[in-house]
Amino acid sequence: MIQKLFPLDKNYILRQAQSVMEEELLVIMVEQMKASYTQLYNPLGLVDDTYGRIIGSSDYPVDRIAVIYEQLSGIYRYKFGSNQLELLFDGRSHLDKYREDWKEQFIQWIQELGAHESYVKTMLRMTVLFDGENRAEFAENRCKSFVNDFFKLKVVKRKGALKLKTA
Repeated sequence: MIQKLFPLDKNYILRQAQSVMEEELLVIMVEQMKASYTQLYNPLGLVDDTYGRIIGSSDYPVDRIAVIYEQLSGIYRYKFGSNQLELLFDGRSHLDKYREDWKEQFIQWIQELGAHESYVKTMLRMTVLFDGENRAEFAENRCKSFVNDFFKLKVVKRKGALKLKTA
């Protein structure tokens, strides 16, 4: 990460907090997706081949869901990323505070997203039901589109987050 002008700018610290937590939160993201699948499609927890494969899987490609993580990170920085640091009186560093705030919001968002079949199906296709790059890439694009629509924002790498126009 290249820091441009102000190393204590809130957005630099926030981006650093999100980067440090990525591995931990990707695991939480997949576990929440499994819980959402159970709630949506198998609330009784009856074990068949597909359900067993989903719940029992711990080996899956991470690169696709890392893209979704980055998208959610960008949306968070857009929504909560003023460049003004807060005064903290509890002894924590800004990095620690932003890590806690980001984790709390991230978990809330993936729980909300997990209530939607489209999100759960595309996340499954990218992770535990991965069966090829082409299908995973298609699922990734659908998932990114769903997240954009869900938040009414679109994260563009060189332009930042843009509000989507509603019809």
